[in-house]
Amino acid sequence: MGNPTSLSQPTTHDTSSAMGLNVDTHTPSQKRALSYANTIKQLFDDIFSSKQPADRVLANYFREHKKHGSKDRKVIRESLFSLFRWWGWFKKLEDNQISSFFAKLSAAALIEAHPWQDIAKAWHELAQLSTDFEALQSLDVDSLDGKLALAQKLFPSALFALEDLLPNWFWDVCPIAPERKAQLIEAMVSRPPIWGRAQGISSQSAVTQLQQLGIDASAGHYFDDALSLGSKSINLNEISLYKDGKIEIQDLASQVIGQTCAPKPADNWWDTCSGAGGKTLQLRSLMQIEAKSQKVKLSGSIISSDIRSHALEELTKRASRAKFDGIQVARWKSDALPVPSKHFDGVLVDAPCSCTGTWRRNPDMRWLDSVEAVTDKAALQLDILSRSSQAVKPAGTLVYATCSLSPIENEDVVKAFLQQHSEFSLVPVKHPFTGEQTEMLTVWPFEANSDGMFVARMQRKL
Repeated sequence: MGNPTSLSQPTTHDTSSAMGLNVDTHTPSQKRALSYANTIKQLFDDIFSSKQPADRVLANYFREHKKHGSKDRKVIRESLFSLFRWWGWFKKLEDNQISSFFAKLSAAALIEAHPWQDIAKAWHELAQLSTDFEALQSLDVDSLDGKLALAQKLFPSALFALEDLLPNWFWDVCPIAPERKAQLIEAMVSRPPIWGRAQGISSQSAVTQLQQLGIDASAGHYFDDALSLGSKSINLNEISLYKDGKIEIQDLASQVIGQTCAPKPADNWWDTCSGAGGKTLQLRSLMQIEAKSQKVKLSGSIISSDIRSHALEELTKRASRAKFDGIQVARWKSDALPVPSKHFDGVLVDAPCSCTGTWRRNPDMRWLDSVEAVTDKAALQLDILSRSSQAVKPAGTLVYATCSLSPIENEDVVKAFLQQHSEFSLVPVKHPFTGEQTEMLTVWPFEANSDGMFVARMQRKL
């Protein structure tokens, strides 16, 4: 491994040291562990100070510090995200001494059974913890209860609970049945798998080609075009299937949205908040699949809109890579519709939201955000949904979706919309993972090892 260095401008979120972690080291492992710890601490502090997403801060850091090898990057990345996953417990610890940060790093490595146990042991030694490291290593951490027992044994003076692993305000705005709470917590503190879709190629053909590259790929159980790509990082730029637009990375829960839209080959759809176009590409791919199945011409089209021109430029590149025609962009430039009214067979509103459903991918956000991330968006969401609904033609479909788990952003917005727009009514949908029929669908992360998602389908009356 290389010798990681700390950021040039440390911040002071952690009170252990404003100028880095300065302790005496006595072994090569301790020296490397100290260097890693300084880098991770400064990244951690910078994320809390700037309120910028951890993946963005980390990407910028690696871009500026190219000397780190792949092993170094993995230790830094995984240790950093582990701190955020277990921060609900770690933030309860005394933070007034340098040893505290080493203890947290060692605890995270033990809880998640990271392979760099020599570094974890060195962190344990630098923390001057009295608990025997080898004894802690022997504990079973396969279950969430096992992880809790290890943390409690390591820090006996603290009092931990499973609910602490998500912020207190989350439980107020994202209620869940008590018997499902542990399942949600376990999903939220586990690293999510990588999901993808096959485009213009069968999922089995994609799986075969990906497996030949050593990727842990398999066909998804729920959708014909879904791909499970395992949990290991993948360099997409080295995969010809990706470069040729034959596969796209898209979480399984996100794929539920396109499946709920169920576009027909001759439909005209509007993706109102398209971003870089993941849902647009899925809609077009589903149109192609349906046209091939029905042996009919693909005559429909999609218009994609967003307020960000750079996102639409990325969408255009992705559509070109996939060799998709029938896709146009129309940027939102004002409150006025950028498309004709009462024109579309289907309108998808994938609204801006708190993204609580994606917290397992972004564990830092649960600690960077506050309850206002949920409570301050409903008015905007209702406004976007109401304005976008004007583009739905009689008997057309309107789909509202978020990656939030809160009724405030989901059911409450749909109910408010329906109260104001009697020309629309709910269309019941089938839960793709449980088979249940429901008026509005919330996908929980533990149901199919995915993100969390909400989707509601409505129809405009004739």
